[in-house]
Amino acid sequence: MHAVENTRDLPGFDDVVTLARDDMAAVDRLIETSLATDVELVSQVSRYIVMSGGKRLRPLLVLLASRALGYEGEHHLRAAAIIEFIHTATLLHDDVVDSSDRRRGRDSANAVFGNQASVLVGDFLYSRAFQMMVDIDSMRVMRILADATNTIAAGEVMQLMNIGDPDVTEDGYRQVIYRKTARLFEAGAQIAAVLANRDPTDEAAMTDYGRHLGTAFQLVDDALDFDASPDELGKNLGDDLAEGKPTLPIIYAIQKGSPAERDVLRKAIVEGGLDQLDSIQSIIESTGALQYTAARAQEAADLAVASISEIPDSEHKQALIAIADFAIHRRS
Repeated sequence: MHAVENTRDLPGFDDVVTLARDDMAAVDRLIETSLATDVELVSQVSRYIVMSGGKRLRPLLVLLASRALGYEGEHHLRAAAIIEFIHTATLLHDDVVDSSDRRRGRDSANAVFGNQASVLVGDFLYSRAFQMMVDIDSMRVMRILADATNTIAAGEVMQLMNIGDPDVTEDGYRQVIYRKTARLFEAGAQIAAVLANRDPTDEAAMTDYGRHLGTAFQLVDDALDFDASPDELGKNLGDDLAEGKPTLPIIYAIQKGSPAERDVLRKAIVEGGLDQLDSIQSIIESTGALQYTAARAQEAADLAVASISEIPDSEHKQALIAIADFAIHRRS
């Protein structure tokens, strides 16, 4: 297996962005056009979050995967914008559900515009995404995206059910992160193969790549909640814990901690809040929970790279490998 720790010959993330620069600029123009509406508040909220300086990893994945598979048309631009709109809609709804006040290093949209506006503009973005799906005029693409959107919504409900539950298992946690995060990565990569009209083997390979990449990305995200500065992370440290979300570092630490440590962690999940954040970080460190989570992220990234081993080599394929490396070494 090609381990992504071997990064010596990989392009850096800035190089990857440069490679996709023209396509991404076209996606940005399409996003700007698609946000046009005569309802001013919709425009304000949409632009606030869509143009907030995120890394655009999901649309970037669509663009690079399409090019790696030899696609030469333009529907991948629309597909990338759709993926970004769906992702943005989930962020708007997530921040309301979680009562979050920071997103990508600044005030969240709900903190600025209110919960009602955030929920309704999230609905607008979902519906706009479906309008754009029709323009691609592919029933398979529509089915993939419709299924993915439904799965994401179910994942949100699953996560809500897990809040305050200290008995969530690693398997239960993985089911949530697949639905909430990995499923959209998976859909973006699969759509690239469908647009490129590749055979079922290549489509399965790219689908697997997206799923494993999304898994690695979320595992690292959950580790960073306990191991990054707020400025790096773009949100408040310990936000997941404050909301009573049992993520993998906590789940593992509960398994490996002493009875007294387990009591501290279980109480934190049940009650929420950050009263004992320093103690909890110490327990997570002493039990090796962050190292365990990082190892699982590395495994997922390695599986992503292995999934596309039979795809012909190109600078775009190398960029996909570099993204897997970036996913596990990022600090935000």
